[in-house]
Amino acid sequence: MAQQPKEVDPQQLVFKDDGAIPNNTLPLLFYREAFAPDTTDLASFIEQRFGENDWIGSWRAGVYPFAHYHSTTHEVLGVFSGSATLRLGGAQGTTLEVHPGDVIVIPAGVGHQNLRSSADFSVVGAYPVGRQWDLLRGVARRKAASRSQHRSRPSAGQRSALPFKRSAETSLEITLKELTYDK
Repeated sequence: MAQQPKEVDPQQLVFKDDGAIPNNTLPLLFYREAFAPDTTDLASFIEQRFGENDWIGSWRAGVYPFAHYHSTTHEVLGVFSGSATLRLGGAQGTTLEVHPGDVIVIPAGVGHQNLRSSADFSVVGAYPVGRQWDLLRGVARRKAASRSQHRSRPSAGQRSALPFKRSAETSLEITLKELTYDK
């Protein structure tokens, strides 16, 4: 008998403006092992799943070692190699240990930084519908996009969270209604 899909519930973290990093009223979503860590060619698998859900413009690299944020777009990171300790939400935020298979959905304006990592630490990063990103540090020069025009919650029929479902075959469904930009 086939195993039923297992829902992976995210840890939700909300960070307040700390005077240097604006952060956001939308929660950062952290999914522990959203993808099976032993998936063959995990990086390509993550890119494919993100792309199937309109998170495009993907890249492979690490995370900058300085606190930064993107004011123009949300960002998703899927860890495919190594491990790291990331600081999220700026100096007053929190730290998370990340490993292969973990996924972080970072709302626009939320600070993130690599505090330390293994030599082989790498992520796939992408943006909703290929939005252009900027790179800001310190005091915000403009409001984060989702804090201004994209503050609204989902309308009727849309989910209020981003469920990632992983079956025994490591398939993943990403519902991105809440973080999809208005056209």
